[in-house]
Amino acid sequence: MKLQYSTGARRSVFLLALGLVACSKKLMVSTPATPAAAPVAVVPGVSQELAQDRSRRLSRLGYELHLFVPSRKEQPIAATETVRFHLTDASQPVQLDFKEQPDHLKSLTVNGKPTTIDFRQEHLVLPPASLQTGPNEVKIEFTAGNQSLNRNEDFLYTLLVPDRARTVFPVFDQPNLKASFQLTLTMSPEWQGLANGPLLDSTSTATSKTLRFAPSDTISTYLFSFAAGRFTRVARTLGGREMQFLHRETDPDKVRLSLDPIFQIHADALKFLEQYTAIPYPFRKFDFVALPDFQYGGMEHVGAIDYKASTLFLDEGATQDQKISRSNLIAHETAHMWFGDLVTMQWFNDVWMKEVFANFMADKITQVAVANSNYDLKFVIDHYPAAYGVDRTTGANPIRQDLDNLKDAGSLYGNIIYHKAPIMMRQLERLMSEEPFRQGLQEYLRKYSFGNATWPDLIQILDERTPADLQAWNQVWVNQPGRPVFDYQLQTKDGTSTEVVITQQAEDKSDRLWPQLFEVLLVYPDGRTKEMTVNMNQRQVVLPQPAGQAAPAFMLFNSTGLGYGVFPVDKQLTANLGKLQNPVARAAAYVNLYENMLTGRALSPRQLLEVYRRTLPQEKEELNIKLLTGQLTDIYWKLLKPAERLGLAPALEKELWQAMQQNPAANSKKLLFKAYQSVALTKDAQTRLYQLWDQQQAPAGVKLTEDDYTALALALAVRDYPAATPILPRQLTRIQNPDRKKRMEFLMPALSPDVQTRDAFFASLSEEKNREKEAWVTSALAYLHHPLRAATSEKYLPQSLALLEEIQQTGDIFFPASWLQATLGSYQTPTAARTIRDFLAAHPNYNPKLRAKLLQAADDVFRAEKLVL
Repeated sequence: MKLQYSTGARRSVFLLALGLVACSKKLMVSTPATPAAAPVAVVPGVSQELAQDRSRRLSRLGYELHLFVPSRKEQPIAATETVRFHLTDASQPVQLDFKEQPDHLKSLTVNGKPTTIDFRQEHLVLPPASLQTGPNEVKIEFTAGNQSLNRNEDFLYTLLVPDRARTVFPVFDQPNLKASFQLTLTMSPEWQGLANGPLLDSTSTATSKTLRFAPSDTISTYLFSFAAGRFTRVARTLGGREMQFLHRETDPDKVRLSLDPIFQIHADALKFLEQYTAIPYPFRKFDFVALPDFQYGGMEHVGAIDYKASTLFLDEGATQDQKISRSNLIAHETAHMWFGDLVTMQWFNDVWMKEVFANFMADKITQVAVANSNYDLKFVIDHYPAAYGVDRTTGANPIRQDLDNLKDAGSLYGNIIYHKAPIMMRQLERLMSEEPFRQGLQEYLRKYSFGNATWPDLIQILDERTPADLQAWNQVWVNQPGRPVFDYQLQTKDGTSTEVVITQQAEDKSDRLWPQLFEVLLVYPDGRTKEMTVNMNQRQVVLPQPAGQAAPAFMLFNSTGLGYGVFPVDKQLTANLGKLQNPVARAAAYVNLYENMLTGRALSPRQLLEVYRRTLPQEKEELNIKLLTGQLTDIYWKLLKPAERLGLAPALEKELWQAMQQNPAANSKKLLFKAYQSVALTKDAQTRLYQLWDQQQAPAGVKLTEDDYTALALALAVRDYPAATPILPRQLTRIQNPDRKKRMEFLMPALSPDVQTRDAFFASLSEEKNREKEAWVTSALAYLHHPLRAATSEKYLPQSLALLEEIQQTGDIFFPASWLQATLGSYQTPTAARTIRDFLAAHPNYNPKLRAKLLQAADDVFRAEKLVL
């Protein structure tokens, strides 16, 4: 197969052909090599001072790693490593990062001479006496760290973002010291393996197999990756490119239905991105692996993308939303090959850049790759509720954040960079227009290929292609948190409208303004409509109306879903939702209504719930049904008192069941059934659910799979349904896949009807080893803290908060936020709110970024104090 390379990739391959470890070019602007006045302080993590010093002094990096993986996960992994680098200033020590215990380091040789190990504050310090100006070679024997190796009984994988490479092996762990990695794995003979570089050869004995991989392309340390274990390997060639796929799925229907779309979506995404960027795929291979209960949706490792298996493998019961989500995930990770891997942020304060462009491109790709997908509708539903869910809180963070040390980089991730940033980027594209924006991105990728760049580097390129003041625009959209609140006045005279006056005010009452474009839909009494574009570039904007034009019957703000903020709700809107023909307009209306309810500007929670009860049977768009049922169940569980919930349940259950029966679309039926399952409180509803589960007989027109019946069993268990035979042990016998069976075994104590069993389960989470499967832990916490269990679970809150700092230090990047959300997300009591406030008051010097995460997760609890009356 003939592979296409960019200039940088050809250079890398040429160097490899010469027998060299691929070298990276120096990635920050160099200054003349002058000795530092004093050595950089040795402190935990990777300080910005250390990173800047190393980027000034180091270049041409390469690593050779050999890991000896034993058959039992309890046994240590012995390893050897050779680190090569070019040094411009040998007068000061060089720090290698290694976040492990000192006894993991066995021997050290620097430039051919045995060297005393100087290990302190998570760093292996190389003395100046052993170093030399020019090329250096460091050989290390060590025991690999386990924290980020995700070891299971019969497979393991690395996940090293943002600074976790240093938890496995000694490394210069910062994004702008790119290097080539040559990996050798010795492991069980029946295991398969996948890494960044192509496989060179494999040798086997009766007790082991050794895989030797070619040096990788030049990549950042957080992108180094391998997976090894008992996998099934599938290879296909599409569009002239071979792709290899490792997976552990055992359900033959899922495999049969999923393999074709998985490969095709990857091929379509690659084709789109090559055309959009005008840059051929820049790396030597393109393979991927599906991992059970992977911590994220996916991770963009060059040549070895990781995915959460449950997102890729879908069955006959998959909804359109699940199929779109799969396409979007694959497109997102594929887009990272250009945005993040080819051009990487200089420092992790700009990590949001790679995420925003991956999401931005994924939305564009899915628009053309998935049949019957509504790009604009998906954009509204995917991004706005998630972004508002953070930006409305007192813990809101800006898109671009400060970062002094990479050990805190994980706290930068969240819904602002994944969801507000794409909204911001679409506004920027609209401000500039599509083609100049695209040309700017192409120049950016060409200029910084195989290197590193900052957000100001990109803004400088884009600024040359628009008359708009991007610097001022950037300040409020990117560098500051929060959102505007809009209001309006409709001026009328003699039954005709003269003008619409629209104003904006920052939600925090500051004097900031968010320049943006959005639409207002005017619906007139005779049914005619008019959509007007608002250029909201000042505090007040006037929309003049044609002379003699009748006053509109009602108005809808942000009707195309492209604006950002809390938009006003016309008093006549709720009675006329059914008159909005465009599903995007209806989605925007639902989002507006919900945000106004939460801010206390319009309807109360119960009033909005009544609107949704009337609207839901009329809504036929599947994605809107997903949005509506999500909002409805959130109000039901979070913003109604328990007694009010019990009083409403019989009628709401009946309405949802009838809506399910009457809706002709199978996917919509399933969404409505899931909502019925969520709200079921009466004996009749729970008995109906039990019979469906017991007989494995889904409602007419609804396709339920093993995963759905597992979820149904868990829903019955949290309700303590009095079955003659315990439900969860029976469901365990029905689960065929060993990975899913282990998950169920983990969850069962959290759903036990016995309080002491649940207490013991929660207590066990204080030990790090019991939090290894983070996806399992957050699922268990959600059931443990379910509103029906609140009376016995609220006592867990103080210890849950006390563990937060440890969870940040030992868990992956999303774990602190998901731990908090699963723990706090369903409470509505004043005592729960008081527990959170007392914790914050008792820790005035708490880590600011963790404090922000806590305030974000606690926002629903605090709002419930005001809204649950």
